[in-house]
Amino acid sequence: MTGADEPDRGRAHVESRTAASATATLAACSAAARDSGGLRVKPDRIRVGIVGCGDVAHRHYLPALESMADVVSVAAVADPRDGAAAAVAAAVAAWSPGTEVHREVDAMLGGGRLDAVFNLTPAPRHGAVNEAILGAGVACYSEKPLAASVAEADRLIGLADRRGLLFLSAPGSAVTNRIRWLREIARSRRYGAATLAVAHHADPGPADWDEYTGDPTPFYREGVGPVFDHGVYRLHEMTTVLGPVRRVQAMGAIALPTRRVRGGPLAGRMIEVTTQDHVLIHLEFESGALGQLLASFATHDTLAPWLEIHFEGGVVSFGGKSWEPDAPVMLFDASGDAVGDWRPAREMPHDEHGVVEAGARHFIACLLGTESPVLTAEHGRHVLDVILEAYASIADGRAHDVATTFARDLSATGGP
Repeated sequence: MTGADEPDRGRAHVESRTAASATATLAACSAAARDSGGLRVKPDRIRVGIVGCGDVAHRHYLPALESMADVVSVAAVADPRDGAAAAVAAAVAAWSPGTEVHREVDAMLGGGRLDAVFNLTPAPRHGAVNEAILGAGVACYSEKPLAASVAEADRLIGLADRRGLLFLSAPGSAVTNRIRWLREIARSRRYGAATLAVAHHADPGPADWDEYTGDPTPFYREGVGPVFDHGVYRLHEMTTVLGPVRRVQAMGAIALPTRRVRGGPLAGRMIEVTTQDHVLIHLEFESGALGQLLASFATHDTLAPWLEIHFEGGVVSFGGKSWEPDAPVMLFDASGDAVGDWRPAREMPHDEHGVVEAGARHFIACLLGTESPVLTAEHGRHVLDVILEAYASIADGRAHDVATTFARDLSATGGP
């Protein structure tokens, strides 16, 4: 593990790099404004590209970008599937006309007209596509995970660093109002130090979603599964609040080996599950706090809190479903002379946008220089490391150390 002073040096490095990349991106946007070409867009809008024009693009990213249409345009899109890129171009035509349509990312990047790109391709392609985007000198926002291995993540972070490029990674959990609020509670020690985090993302997975319009098969295969797809949200939230993880131990099993697809192009078909659909992960944080995560694509439903943080003098418990904007949040105050009792956490600020949309909007705000980067690639690399070591633990039955860390300003210990 790194020394106690290394997160400070890492934070200074990240802040220096991201400030430089924001400056470079703003300069690029100014250049684009002077050469708007044939696109009928406002010359002062940031030109973004989208690689991967599937369900998540239509349901989450396009609404997020449209909500910032005064400062951003979708200049180009790419997807190898027939009609997929054209469908996104048609969907944004009312507020971002003239979107270029491509089959391949290299062709899209070769146009030289982009300030930033969202990588929404299937998870196994993220690393290669991110490398192509950064290699072309373009700022990048990657869907999770940002790479397939820690070594690949290292290379991507190094490439972005050398090129002075903004490189952020989903999920957007850390920039939602509720997680900012929770992180501030932990940092301030209002209820003492955080000692335990218990979390889950447990449902049947996308094969069971009527509203899902894509092919759910990859979600039940190696390289994705419930941890990479959904448990990653809880891991980002827990590490945002409690800081980096030191050690993991995990177990996993395939509980339901086949699934019937309910919606989308494969509706009614049976698919095979080839990776663990129940995964239990135990976490030891650098602060000494402990954590537990259930990530499952084999549970019909649950009423358990999706995130619960236990402090020395209280508890914050998030009920309902994590995607519900008005899900109940309860607080148990046992600090000082308080008589412990549950009450609604009415002081928690409301989120106007979902977690995916919040991440996309944060990336644009960083490009504009109105926000400082929070969803850093270094944080994404750390969570990737935690997940990979968890699967290694499933394979050999042993606890595994986590080698990476990330710079953070706020943690359950009140900072380094």
